[in-house]
Amino acid sequence: MNAPIIRLVLLPGMHGSAELFDDFIAALPDGFAAKAVGYPNDVSQSYSDLLEVLSREIPKSEPYVIVAESFSTPLAIQFAAQAPPNLKGLILAAGFATSPVRGWLRALTPIVTPALGRLPVSGVAARIGAPRAAASAPLLQGRVRTTTAAIGPKVLMDRIQAVVACNALAQICKIKVPMLCLQSRHDRVVNAVCVEEMRRAKPDMDVMVLDGPHLLLQAMPQQTAEIVAQFVRQLS
Repeated sequence: MNAPIIRLVLLPGMHGSAELFDDFIAALPDGFAAKAVGYPNDVSQSYSDLLEVLSREIPKSEPYVIVAESFSTPLAIQFAAQAPPNLKGLILAAGFATSPVRGWLRALTPIVTPALGRLPVSGVAARIGAPRAAASAPLLQGRVRTTTAAIGPKVLMDRIQAVVACNALAQICKIKVPMLCLQSRHDRVVNAVCVEEMRRAKPDMDVMVLDGPHLLLQAMPQQTAEIVAQFVRQLS
């Protein structure tokens, strides 16, 4: 008898692209199936709106594990805190429960964000998310640049504001399923303080530090797929 398929629901970063998960999905071992969720480029959606989207996308009668990266990690935390049926685990990649934008940068965000529509944001996002030191650059940079450029300026601004205002720290304490956080050693967006904050709130959360950039699943698809597979197998 064949082993049951283990299903993953993949939630994207601020780029909102399901296609950027292609290499990660291809690297998953046999016995795994993944559904990558994408967000619209032309419609602004709050975390509350995206919770409804996620509720429609998850398997209705099969066990599954959520893998969320960056922008989607507060969303995944809020969802998992509701103890949805059949959720077996939660994996956060470059994750945070409260805004990674802190100090004086946070105070400047409402002033700077409206100007993003006139700036080459896609190029900046590519360099920050996948620096040239990454093994997969510059190919990954090109893909990130293309996906980010497709986002409407208002949608991108609203996503940034949602990150700045987010606070899912109270919800993370309510999560009952096993959790794994993949932390990027060379992350230029989410620093170690965010992970330490989550771990204080959720001491039994496993943390693995990888020698990669912010876009871990894209820059290191083979290694992260193996780590995810090992974590998920332990849940059964």
